Amino acid sequence: MISKIHSAIPYGFDGKMVEVEGDMNRGLPAFNIVGMANKTINESRERVRSAIVNSGFSFPDKKVTINLAPADLEKDGSYLDLPIALSVLMLSGQLIKPDVHHKLFVGELSLNGELRPIRGIINIVETAKKRGFKEIFVPIQNLPQAAMINGVTIYGVSTLQNLFLQLKKQGDVCETNFALKPLEKAEKAENGPILDHIRGQKMAKRAMEIAVAGHHNILISGPPGAGKTLLANAAANLLPDLTTNEKVDITKIYSLAGMATDEVVEARPFRNPHHTASATSIIGGGAGAMPGEISLAHKGILFLDEIPEFQRSVLEALRQPLEDKKITISRANRKNVYPADFMLIATMNPCPCGYLGDPTHECKCSEAQILNYQKKLSGPLFDRIDMYVNVEKVENEDLMKPLAESADEHNVVKNTITGAIERQKARFGQDGVYNSSLSSFQVSKLLKMEPDAKKLLKEASDRLNLSARAYFKTIKVAQTIADLDCAPIITAKHLAEALTYRKR
Repeated sequence: MISKIHSAIPYGFDGKMVEVEGDMNRGLPAFNIVGMANKTINESRERVRSAIVNSGFSFPDKKVTINLAPADLEKDGSYLDLPIALSVLMLSGQLIKPDVHHKLFVGELSLNGELRPIRGIINIVETAKKRGFKEIFVPIQNLPQAAMINGVTIYGVSTLQNLFLQLKKQGDVCETNFALKPLEKAEKAENGPILDHIRGQKMAKRAMEIAVAGHHNILISGPPGAGKTLLANAAANLLPDLTTNEKVDITKIYSLAGMATDEVVEARPFRNPHHTASATSIIGGGAGAMPGEISLAHKGILFLDEIPEFQRSVLEALRQPLEDKKITISRANRKNVYPADFMLIATMNPCPCGYLGDPTHECKCSEAQILNYQKKLSGPLFDRIDMYVNVEKVENEDLMKPLAESADEHNVVKNTITGAIERQKARFGQDGVYNSSLSSFQVSKLLKMEPDAKKLLKEASDRLNLSARAYFKTIKVAQTIADLDCAPIITAKHLAEALTYRKR
């Protein structure tokens, strides 16, 4: 007798269908799993056997062989525990073909038959939907994420026994109603830093307003204690709310990374990796070619505090995703492509000690130390940063001034940013496209400048020796400034301000 249960597994940012085939023959009792199954799946034999027996079912006293097709697809994880168990129940006659026809099952089993959540549930549901499945059975903890995909019926399963009763139509025991639970780690903390908490730094706050409105990469340089990190954290509270599609993409990435299996990400990410992080943790890779920090920061902020302290190999690896908004991770047996459309906020000191150019502190760094420190950021990486701003030390007498109890400045800036984003949406005809993401062709086609602005840009590009990339980045920053001013065209004033944020 042959049984067949449909399932799926995550595969990169997509998924792959898997058919769990079962065969039972006479012979010495055995339970074998074949079809490129790794150690985790081979261990499912004991989980499945115990789950079946402890749920009140009988395990066949014969030779049982499970094949995971296609056999040349490498399979990892505990996703297939539930379909393997159902295949065994079919072989033993406890389930019949109509019970599971055109349904898809996925989930990890505990020894007592309970279902545990799995990673990458959105990938699995999307894959099943593309293949025409209308009924999908998932662990009940995965239900909030799975239900983000429309057009299919999702059932949350708590135990193997309850699922059996549901398939036999002996009771409506699968959960289909739920309350969405936001991911606490990603909640946008309005209790966090806001612009009103930052003393002074008027130009830096203006630069951050522009950067957030246009999704521009920005580098903040200044002495220790000037408020660079505070500015970056305040930017997280200026980000706009997520759209529905963005919630799906971000939740999908966090689920794949195992950071959220029963929550929906409701706020834009703010990732702040330590400077000792490896290239693999930042870019992605490792076992299974998993997403890294740049993908976890998708549609949010990647904050690199003291960027020169990061390994040069890590920084150079950022060049391609900063340009392409995605990362391709290639390994010997697979190639995964993950989105990486993040806004980079980086900070640095002017020198290793931090006091170069400070009138009140003597810089103790040698010329060679300063040169080596600044050379850690290569020219091509600098060229991919849209804006540069220097912050000065806040005077001591200003440090003790009382903070504003209201958030008037922060709210005004956030509303202005929201208006600028709406103008970008109207211009480009879709959500999630910012001025910073335009190609040079799109800049020439979609963005308009008055004659005086064009003349100023030509003169400045010659004097500052701007590269082609920097030339177009300047126009894109100027367009964001125009959007903040509700201006229909880039003027010389907007371009002049944009040029002040180019590195000199």
